[in-house]
Amino acid sequence: MTTTSERENPMHAVVLAGGKGVRLRPYTTSLPKPLVPIGDHHVILDIILEQLAQHGFRSATLAINHLGRLIRAYVGDGSSWGLEIDYVEETHPLSTCGPLFGIPDLPEHFLVMNGDLLTDLDFGDLMRRHVASGAPLTVATVPTTARIDFGVLDVQEQQIRGFAEKPSMVYSVSTGIYGMSRSTIEPYPAGLAYGFDQLILDLIAEGRYPANYRLDGYWSDIGRPEDYDEANRTCDGLLERLLPARRAAAQEVPAQVAAEVPRQVRREVPDPVEQATA
Repeated sequence: MTTTSERENPMHAVVLAGGKGVRLRPYTTSLPKPLVPIGDHHVILDIILEQLAQHGFRSATLAINHLGRLIRAYVGDGSSWGLEIDYVEETHPLSTCGPLFGIPDLPEHFLVMNGDLLTDLDFGDLMRRHVASGAPLTVATVPTTARIDFGVLDVQEQQIRGFAEKPSMVYSVSTGIYGMSRSTIEPYPAGLAYGFDQLILDLIAEGRYPANYRLDGYWSDIGRPEDYDEANRTCDGLLERLLPARRAAAQEVPAQVAAEVPRQVRREVPDPVEQATA
């Protein structure tokens, strides 16, 4: 839900869409990862932009590099999603945080996210929590269980004090989604290749601890071909979860005219290669 404050101070997002998607090859050989299809009517970036609009965002900057012309051709000015879109293009790889350093006129608080993930996180709520916390950075995290394939010993003073056979450990991992404050990145020069891992370590060293925003919902970075295949195999149920507003709108359309659902309710995915060469 969009609050009065958000209508007066519209939220802005920076979507990092410049990676090569190496882990997802061969799917990303001719398409940037944000443009790989999910089901018959969507690509990853389409879902992200629609979610941003639904959560009260009014503008976004896309940081592009690898096959960036295809992303420009597909997204355009963002009007198909009700967003104002602009672009910043890397001349060389700047890692995950570096693209932010050269973006002019950023608002004091804004969202940063990878443009190649799927989640049902409420981006608007993340930003509200970030602003209220006063933290220099808020990291959206998700609990992940890792199973150790060995017997683990608790060794103290050369004595074995405990033993666990193939234990499972729960960790908080970054989702690649952040609430950012402009003042946090102002000291860093444009053109510097820098990762969020380095920024977080800087803040910890300074005693300016980032805030945690725990996600207990769905998140996938589509990091492996099998993750991508699973997202497409389950896409009908997954899209209902990721785009509930679209589902509700579609249910209002009579079955006999479902094939004529307007673009804002069910968008056909154009071929980005054809768009770029048209």
